[in-house]
Amino acid sequence: MIYVDADACPVKPEIIKVAERHALPVTFVANSGLRPSRDPMIKNVIVSGAFDAADDWIAERAASGDIVVTADVPLAERCVSTGALVTGPTGRLFDTANIGMARAMRDLGQHLRETGESKGYNAAFTPRDRSAFLQTMERLCRQAKSIKTSDTDQT
Repeated sequence: MIYVDADACPVKPEIIKVAERHALPVTFVANSGLRPSRDPMIKNVIVSGAFDAADDWIAERAASGDIVVTADVPLAERCVSTGALVTGPTGRLFDTANIGMARAMRDLGQHLRETGESKGYNAAFTPRDRSAFLQTMERLCRQAKSIKTSDTDQT
């Protein structure tokens, strides 16, 4: 299963493309409307407008071997702890080796923005980011399928 924190996700078409190639179901989760799909492998979930409602929905369901796409570091941290494979839309991987530092840097950045020390501008999303995401997503889909296969073999 692929879970996508879909609000403002710039790589939805790329996710669908890679998921179709690997026959993996995708669930887009958002606080607002999503473009409907006729593909039975794609599910759209609209959650309440409550703060972190989409994050909570994904974190409650993501399990070992599932893929989560999010730019939200706290959500990434929650999903990594369940064994999910997590990437950001730029292809940045979040795992047990780097999630602590990613969270610390996110918290520092938030503190600097709140104190006015930093304006907090995000870099523009580039074609290089899209390419890196596609490579990461392809690798994660293969990894997820091997995890699910080994889980099935052990039962």
